[in-house]
Amino acid sequence: MSRVAGRMAPQVAAHLLERPHGGRGILLGGIEGAPVANVAVLGGGVVGSSAAEVAIGMGAEVAMVARSGETMQRLSQRFAGRVRVFATSQETIESLCTSADVVIGAALVAGGVAPKLVSAQTIAAMKPGAVIVDVSIDQGGCAETSRPTTHSNPTYIVDGVVHYCVANMPGAVPRTSTFALSNATRPFVLALADKGFPRALVEDVHFRNGLNIHDGMVTCQAVASALGLPYTSAAGLFAA
Repeated sequence: MSRVAGRMAPQVAAHLLERPHGGRGILLGGIEGAPVANVAVLGGGVVGSSAAEVAIGMGAEVAMVARSGETMQRLSQRFAGRVRVFATSQETIESLCTSADVVIGAALVAGGVAPKLVSAQTIAAMKPGAVIVDVSIDQGGCAETSRPTTHSNPTYIVDGVVHYCVANMPGAVPRTSTFALSNATRPFVLALADKGFPRALVEDVHFRNGLNIHDGMVTCQAVASALGLPYTSAAGLFAA
């Protein structure tokens, strides 16, 4: 679903950049004699990488920020110079956002609350008619001005910046999302059916890492931290 949402983000942004939707009235990929849009992607995970891939394909100028050197290297190799990759810092984020036509919030923490990377002051300094698509709204959003919206009423404007903060973006493309989710979860469903619980978890660390709650105990570190509850390692409960 992160890949679906990431691929949707530039598509949504291109639509919202149109003047009737409050945008700057520019074409994302530009055209002869007119510049392309500048897109800032905050996060280099599945959402961010997917968003960058589509934005590049649409002809935009793309910059990304990532938290670790390893992620930066991976992104540089994957996009082979087609994007500018920066280390995450408040100064860099402010600079990229204020010069961007589109900001895609892709800062996600598995099971936890998204970090607030974009301050209200930065939003106020962005270009009038710029667009922020906060994909991380499902986990609180990465901009201080973000609040959840719906597919039926997807946007609002703060300081001239169009905010798209729809929770569950993949819900807008249910057929694609259903096929994608079924394809991703089928092996786990079959493993659970064939091996039973907890053998399936013992034999597959990825399956075990997906466990959130067991017998009243929180077995996901990020969920426990976000909710302020004690954490219990699933590895200890289901030792191989």
